[in-house]
Amino acid sequence: MERSGQDPPRRVKKWIPLVLTLILILRETSGQIRYSISEEVKEGTAVGNIAKDLGIEANILNSRRFRIVSGSTESVFQVNTNDGILYINRKIDREEICQRTSACLLNLKTVLENPLEIHYVAVEVLDINDNSPSFPENKKRLEIPESTLLGTKFQLHAALDPDAGLNSIQQYKLSQNNHFRLEVNDRGKDGKVPILQLHSSLDRETRSSHKLLLTALDGGKPPKSGTMEMLIDVLDINDNAPVFTKDVYSAEIGENSPIGTTVLRVNATDKDDGLNGDVSYSLGNVNSKVLDLFDVDPSTGEIIVKGQLDFEVDDSYEIDIQACDSGAVPLRTDKSVTVNIKDANDNAPVIEVTSFSNTISEDSRPGTTAALVSITDLDSGVNGKVVSFVKGDATFTLTQSVQDNMFALVTKSKLDREHKSVYDVTIIAKDGGEPNLTSEKTLRLVLTDVNDNSPEFALSKYNFYVTENNTPGISVFSLVASDRDEGENAVITYHIVRDKGSGGNKATSFLNINHDNGDILALKSFDFETLKTFQFQVVATDSGTPSLSGNVTVNVFILDQNDNAPVILYPVSSNGSAEGVEEIPRNVNAGHLVTKVRAYDADIGYNGWLLFSLQEVSDHSLFGLDRYTGRIRTLRSFTETDEAEHKLVILVKDNGNVSLSATATVIVKVVEPKEAFAASDVQSSATDEEENNVTLYLMITLGSVSVLFLISIIVLIAMQCSKSTDYTSKYLPETNYDGTMCHSIQYRSGDKRYMLVGPRMSVGSTIVPGSQANTLVLPDRRGVSEEVRLAILGVF
Repeated sequence: MERSGQDPPRRVKKWIPLVLTLILILRETSGQIRYSISEEVKEGTAVGNIAKDLGIEANILNSRRFRIVSGSTESVFQVNTNDGILYINRKIDREEICQRTSACLLNLKTVLENPLEIHYVAVEVLDINDNSPSFPENKKRLEIPESTLLGTKFQLHAALDPDAGLNSIQQYKLSQNNHFRLEVNDRGKDGKVPILQLHSSLDRETRSSHKLLLTALDGGKPPKSGTMEMLIDVLDINDNAPVFTKDVYSAEIGENSPIGTTVLRVNATDKDDGLNGDVSYSLGNVNSKVLDLFDVDPSTGEIIVKGQLDFEVDDSYEIDIQACDSGAVPLRTDKSVTVNIKDANDNAPVIEVTSFSNTISEDSRPGTTAALVSITDLDSGVNGKVVSFVKGDATFTLTQSVQDNMFALVTKSKLDREHKSVYDVTIIAKDGGEPNLTSEKTLRLVLTDVNDNSPEFALSKYNFYVTENNTPGISVFSLVASDRDEGENAVITYHIVRDKGSGGNKATSFLNINHDNGDILALKSFDFETLKTFQFQVVATDSGTPSLSGNVTVNVFILDQNDNAPVILYPVSSNGSAEGVEEIPRNVNAGHLVTKVRAYDADIGYNGWLLFSLQEVSDHSLFGLDRYTGRIRTLRSFTETDEAEHKLVILVKDNGNVSLSATATVIVKVVEPKEAFAASDVQSSATDEEENNVTLYLMITLGSVSVLFLISIIVLIAMQCSKSTDYTSKYLPETNYDGTMCHSIQYRSGDKRYMLVGPRMSVGSTIVPGSQANTLVLPDRRGVSEEVRLAILGVF
């Protein structure tokens, strides 16, 4: 406040007496004028009447140029030269002028000239509580490791308060917390310093930071305060191992999963911070098999398929996963992960033959074990459930044994090697997967033979035809038997059943058989005229143990050859020559029977079929000859000019391939009727005698044929009774023969009729010639034509 010669304000005047009094007191004690003034007073405030206090008249101040000469303080105080009042030229801030000093004294130097006088004046600036405590920073961040020991102290920056004395900082307060306490260290002139002390352990994982408020209070009334916010970051130390988020990790993955497939993802957390909490993953203590099949991503914790998974090799794996932080001293945690392999139907059933013999006897009973088979499927569950059976063949079947996967291949029915000798048994195994897989295995079983079949001939009865006059010692025919067995059981030997005793079949004594091949040899030549047919049995025996045999009946028919020339029975002269004399009346008519030439041929068939012809005749117009009957008849009546005697030479020949013949001579005498009657009486007696001889021969011949016929009938009846086939045989005499001795035999076999004929046949017959036989078609009595084999016992 400036003074310009005017009266000081009333307020100043009010304080002047008090100030002056104080100055005087000070002056008396110190010998120096000293004023006191509070800071922050307004400009123009009077400090004191410096002229009066110095004893200087106010009216000389101007003349003596009274002034303050202190350089730095000129601007703070000013003297009014009119009244000598010292006043404040500008607002005083004690903290600015005196800063940290406890007593703020401003020394003023005043000068008077004429004469020169120097006076010293001290002005004490009194402090008021005009400043609040303040901290160097409003917020302070402290980093304290969580491992810091209890009681550790952290010195804080003291708060600043420009005020002095009681108005300066007197105390510090700390906000309520559980971990820190505040201590204050009084350092005298340096003031009070706050110290933060750790009272309770820090755990960054529990609380990573603490927010505290530090308050500084001065001694003013009311006190002023300043605050500082402290943010305490708890520094991490690697005191926490990684912890997996799950107690149990398990996963299921299908076998045959592609490489790179994610099985599952493990996750571990670390409460530590920074590198201490940076978790990486790796495989722990695992075997080489797991190392080949699985891998883990270090960053994500994903377990991935590295190799080919196979349920049948191992259905589950225990994988040790290790989680590790990145601290200076890393901490690790292990976790076992169970990986179950899910089965896929990727294995077909396996059929393994554990016991097998590729042969089995054909007489094995049903239920006989042929093989033991193991059927397994490496898959599990439904995929490994196997259904097995034998394909198609009903002869064998599978039966399950005590063990689940063992089966016995057994016979289901009787076996017969002769029906089927080899069995290809196909075993099929099918699992229950979707789609199902099937396996097949074929076992070849060969049936071994047992001697259960007798030798058999192709026919139940054999008929063989042997031409007479055969060469002795060579095979005339052969028999072959077969045996459905094999090996030694099928090796056949042959022998002829020879009847013993006087009543036995003597024909077998002339036969021999090759024991190995069944060839039958005739030991002598047969003669049809002596033996026409015979029967014997051949036995075929195998070499089995015990041996089995079979027999067959053989009918042998001797075939005629043209080995007999015709024999003239009539005419026969007394000396045995075939000559005769016949007398006939001259008056006979044409067609008169002169005589009948009778002949006989022991052969049959064409060989015994005789034909007559005139070889020589005196008059061809007079006599005629029936070529079949041998009857000689007149062709015309005799005339007076005809000769009385005629010679007829008759040729009789058979129809063999190389025909044989005989001749007979008939002398025909033509006589007058009276002579004819006389001669006829004489001739009749001779003729009767001759005819008696002829009749005797005929009776013998017919008797022989009848006996052979009866024997044949009996043999055929016996054969028919022993055989169920429709087989009948009849030997029927052919009576339609006029003049020559002829043989004919008819027989039936099944639906065939066979006929052995002589020189004459029934009317209507048709003969078809052949090399050794001919076919004769006869009208059947039932109206149906049957083909009849005509065996011509001879050769054309």
